[in-house]
Amino acid sequence: MSVVIVTGGFGALGRVVVAALTARGFTVAAVDVAPAPADYPAALALGGVDLADEAAVAAAYASVVARLGRLDGLVNIAGGFIWEPVEGGALESWDRMFRMNLRTAAASSAAALPYLTKQGGAIVNVGAAGAVQPGMGMAPYAASKAGVRALTESLADELRGKKVRVNAVLPTIIDTPANRAAMPDADTAGWVSPAAAAKAIAFLLSDEASAVTGASLLLSLAG
Repeated sequence: MSVVIVTGGFGALGRVVVAALTARGFTVAAVDVAPAPADYPAALALGGVDLADEAAVAAAYASVVARLGRLDGLVNIAGGFIWEPVEGGALESWDRMFRMNLRTAAASSAAALPYLTKQGGAIVNVGAAGAVQPGMGMAPYAASKAGVRALTESLADELRGKKVRVNAVLPTIIDTPANRAAMPDADTAGWVSPAAAAKAIAFLLSDEASAVTGASLLLSLAG
């Protein structure tokens, strides 16, 4: 039995990833700062967890292992987005993006490692294509996601020889109702569906990707 934690599991992408992993035979624990839905389709749903708080994350993951018996994988989806130019912007926006996108991934990975290193496993971080080529107004968000990519590569090197693989997916804009509402005039041809992103994440968690670590996979549809 492979037990996987998905952070941000109650969001638009998280729900699809949880469903996709469950369909592939993984036992999934969804962890989120939002309250847990009553009918959430996961083996375990933990809400109200501040994923940027080390103690809270450690306690949540200890609870997952106590209830499900082990931990084999981690998917770090939790995060957020803000569009704000540097000129006229606020430094608090940088703090917010780094806390939501990078600190959550770092705290989550650190909390999972004591369990993953026992028998091996995999971590998949959700970065962003914008971290590689950011546009105007994306500096705080892109910088935080660039940090996620750096975390991925550094942690992969740190864990070589410990049977724990660390990879990332870098999607272009995820095709969600919220993003379509926020950008009604955008060209969506290259947007990535949550289902397509979930397939890439499932692959990186699987034994089929046993030789892949430290990679950042750009996800973009041809349209």
